[in-house]
Parts: sequence; structure tokens; C-alpha cells
Amino acid sequence: MLVADSARARPRRGLVAGPDFEFFLRRYFTPAEVAQHNRPEDLWVSYLGSVYDLTRLAQEYKGDLLLKPIIEVAGQDISHWFDPKTRDIRKHVDPLTGTLRYRTPWGRFLHVPPQLPRSDWANDFGKPWWQGSRYHVGRLAAKTRTIRIVNTLTSQEHTLEVGALESMWEIVHRYLPYNAHAASYTWKYEGKNLNMDYTLEENGIRDEEEEFDYLNMDGALYTPAILLYFNDDLTEL
Repeated sequence: MLVADSARARPRRGLVAGPDFEFFLRRYFTPAEVAQHNRPEDLWVSYLGSVYDLTRLAQEYKGDLLLKPIIEVAGQDISHWFDPKTRDIRKHVDPLTGTLRYRTPWGRFLHVPPQLPRSDWANDFGKPWWQGSRYHVGRLAAKTRTIRIVNTLTSQEHTLEVGALESMWEIVHRYLPYNAHAASYTWKYEGKNLNMDYTLEENGIRDEEEEFDYLNMDGALYTPAILLYFNDDLTEL
């Protein structure tokens, strides 16, 4: 269930209506979040605008030398491996065989056929790991924004990096580790209630990065602040 489906359902939680966070699925992940998953036991990569969790693949082929090139790029974007038109690994004409083969200058990796026929190559894996959606976990946020969230009840403030296309409900989901009652607050910007189905930009919280660049100013000096007002409802998500 995507956030849009959850938002339409609008179950009640005390005084606050919103998506059911028990079944909430993130749509966007920032490059910084992908970069945190950089170990064989927790291995994510991104390519062509999507994010993939290859942890199960790494566990299945643990100890296989063909896994090494993938481990070396754990937590990184590997779009340069792919042809954006075919969404397949880039190909070239092999100078040895004169045939069209996958181009792997970083070393042959899992599910890429050997240069020449070999009796010890197992090709019974079905689709290669980069085809299909079995490892797909979400989209890569092409652009991110930094916001401040201020709890007016406790005066606590947190700074979050969020995807520019995320809805406010998705931002609430990001903020839950800091405040389990986040959905029990009214979220406001410059005195106006935010529409939780809208993005920051759609709520009038403009991305002024280009203006700051044009004026040769450091955009980090100004981070928009969203204020949270408690609704006297102790709903915990």
C-alpha cells in the first residue's frame, strides 16, 4: 500500500485522521540514506532513479568472488553501469569473440555470463538481479531539501533532509523516531495549517536554493521552520 492509498483510507487515530502508519511504505529515499546501507549484511544500491536492497542477494551468494564488485559499490549509485534506454547493463563488442557482451570494466559480477563458455557457470538463477522488482524498495530522491521541525510544546528542534517530492505525511513518518506522537500535532508554516497530502512546495514552502545561488548567498543560513502544535491527543504510531 502506497502513501496515496493509505491517505485515501483515512482511518481515525484519536483526534487526528491520516494514513495507517502500521502499513505505511516509504516512496523516496535520499542518497544519504542509501549510503548508510554499505555493508554485505545491509547492502543497498541505487540506479536509474530507484533504490534496491541487495542484502538477500549478498547473503545467498556469500563468499562468491562475483559478489565482490557489488560489495565494493554498496551504498552508492551505480547508474553508470546501465543503459538508460534499455535499463540493462551497458554492452560492447568483445574484442576477443566479436560478439555483443556486457561491459564490466570494474570486473565481472553476479549473473553476468563468462566471456567464453564454461561448464562450471550456473545459469539457473532465472532473471538477473538487476531485472524485475524483487529487490526494489523505493525511488531515489533526485532533489532533497532541509527543513527544521520545531515542537512548540517542548521547544525541541530537529533538522531533517527530505525528498522534495515527499508529501507531508511522508515527512511525518521520517519524524516519528524523534516524536512518536507526531501525528497528534497540527503542523503549521508561517501560521497556516499545512495540507498533509501536499509537498513542501505545494504548501507554499518554496525551495529558494536557486535564488540563494544567484545572490551568491549560503542557502544553509536559512532553513524553513515548520511548527508543531499539540492537539491534546496522545496517539502513538
